[in-house]
Amino acid sequence: MKYSPFLISSLGALFVAFVGGFLTQLDEWYYSLIQPAWKPPDWAFGPIWTVILVLCAISAGKCYKKSQQDNEYKKRLIFLFIFNGILNVIWSLFYFYLKRPDIALFEVVFLWGSILMLILHTRQKSEIASVLIYPYFIWVSIASLLNYQTVVLNGPFV
Repeated sequence: MKYSPFLISSLGALFVAFVGGFLTQLDEWYYSLIQPAWKPPDWAFGPIWTVILVLCAISAGKCYKKSQQDNEYKKRLIFLFIFNGILNVIWSLFYFYLKRPDIALFEVVFLWGSILMLILHTRQKSEIASVLIYPYFIWVSIASLLNYQTVVLNGPFV
């Protein structure tokens, strides 16, 4: 039985959301952090991530479908989205679960780079699919600055 690339990419996005959400513990430690004044409210993060993951799933499905018989492209596309999902989860692991925003700040460079690779790879098959990843790129850029400010305002972390 052949499954829709949109179904598979949606399940992948749901998996990343579930695991990332599980690792994101807004507990006493988190609430004790000094946050920059420009930090978005905590309630905004869920809807923002939902939109980002839906757009990424659409982008992946669209490119997979457009790649037709280009199996090498498909393999790279799947690898890049899985790699990005792993990096996304690892960031949450470092920042929230292990309470190490300093290590998360180092790791976010790789996450950011993986998003850039997704943008460049999806652009080969669909400009629209590529543009759908821009909000993710912008959000992780903002989150990186927030992560940096958290480290500056609260470090060192042990």
